[in-house]
Formats: sequence, structure tokens, C-alpha cells
Amino acid sequence: MIEVLFGESEAASMKMAKGRGTVVRSLGKTEEGSGTWIGGYPGQVICLGFMLDIGDIKEPVDGQYRRDLIRAMYGQEQWGKQEEDADELKAAADLYTAELERLAEYIGQGEPVRIWYSDSPYSRCGFYFLCNWLSHRRADVRTVKLPEYRQYGNVIRRYRNWGEIGPEEFAGFLSGERRLSHEEQSMYANAWSCLVEDNSPLRAVINGEMTGVPEDFYDFLIWKRLTGKPVKQARLIGDILGYNPLGVGDWWYAARIQHHILQGRIKVVEDSEKLYARTISLA
Repeated sequence: MIEVLFGESEAASMKMAKGRGTVVRSLGKTEEGSGTWIGGYPGQVICLGFMLDIGDIKEPVDGQYRRDLIRAMYGQEQWGKQEEDADELKAAADLYTAELERLAEYIGQGEPVRIWYSDSPYSRCGFYFLCNWLSHRRADVRTVKLPEYRQYGNVIRRYRNWGEIGPEEFAGFLSGERRLSHEEQSMYANAWSCLVEDNSPLRAVINGEMTGVPEDFYDFLIWKRLTGKPVKQARLIGDILGYNPLGVGDWWYAARIQHHILQGRIKVVEDSEKLYARTISLA
């Protein structure tokens, strides 16, 4: 079974689950999709981290525009410049295209595909894109959508994306697996076509629907918490993420803060080469 996810952390966690499942299964303790671990091999995990909730989606996902955007978002040197990290980010931006090609090869070999998606904008957009991409390919496709919450005894745990799920937890969600019908695939593929036609700077989930929105859509969250009192950028972004779990990465807020600094709306009170360590306030 080929597992497809849309974020680096969740894909890494799934690879651990598949790898651990291989070891446990070799000891005769579990089978595919049962027990605590998911059977298979780490190489069966595909990460399509194209960040399709942001930027121009009329441009091809394997083009230079998308590569540059991914590098710009991930490579903001939040905690200082580290050459090895920069090299990793450059490789990651190129990797997703190779991952898509690898997925095409698996499908050509008749391998079934299981898509793990959530209501986080990057994940929903990735899922819609993938349904569109699959529309001209014959594939056995299953989906597992992350539920809003789960109850464990007297405790309710809420979820935002698959990156919050530990490797040993994935198998527990397989009860929600379902086969994606041709009609459903066509519906989601059409939803992606509509988003491409709209091609807004951002895409967000509003009342359960993916909708194109302006680039400053999330800026109100910055203005809501930033005052004339100096605050560490890391603290500001952390508060935004903690109180507003919308499935938007910290790098997006960092990029918008930098934009407003250049526009003169936010001022740097105490600078640092580590952007997240600098102190900022309203201008």
C-alpha cells in the first residue's frame, strides 16, 4: 500500500510507522493495517508537500515558480543561517516533483494508493490537486480523513493535521479508511479546477469549503496580538498558532511580518540575525 501525505512532518512520522511495522511484522506479531503499527516499508510513503494553499496554482507544480516559493517559505533563516539546512531545503523543494513521478510509477505497477488528508488548507488543496492528477490514471484509491476529534475515556483530543499524530497512532485511524469512488474523485478534481480558475493568492477553509482569499487574509491575527509593546517574534507567532489553529504554518506568519516591516507598519525594536529572536512592535 502506497501512503500519500502532504506535509514533511506527517510523512516522516508515517515512514517511522511503516518502518516499525516492518520490524514488528517480521517477528510475526502483526499484519498489514492491524495492531499498533502499519505494515509495509518506508519507501512506500510519498510526500507531496507542494504548499498548494499559497501562491499561483496556474503555474505547474513541477515548475520553477513552485520550487522558488517553497524555498522562500522554508528558507527564511528563522533561527539563523545554517548551510546544511539550506541545502536540505533546496533538495526538498526539488524532491516533491520526484515524489510525484515515483507515485506515477507505483500506480503503473498496479499498487493501491491510500491518501491521508485533513482540513488544513495545505492538505485539502493537496488532496484536490491529487484527485485531479489521478483523473487520467486508473488507480485503486483509498482515503483516510483526519477526524475533528477523538475521545479517549474522559478526554477529548482535537486534531488539526496529520503532523500531530505519532507513528504508533496511524494504524488506529484505519477504521476510517474508505475507497474513493470515481464520482467522488471527479467531484474533488472539479473543485481543484475551480480553485485554479480563481487562482487567488491564498486558499482557506471557510465554513467547510476551500475558498480563494486575498494575501492578507490571515493578517488580522497579527494585528490582533501585536501592540506598541515590544515582543519577541517567536512569542507572537507562537501565540497566533496556539490560539488560532487554522492549519497555517509559522513560516507564513513570518513572511507576512517581514512584508509589513518592509512596508513600515511593523518596526524592529531589537534586531537579530535569528529572525524569530528579534523583538518587534507596531510602528
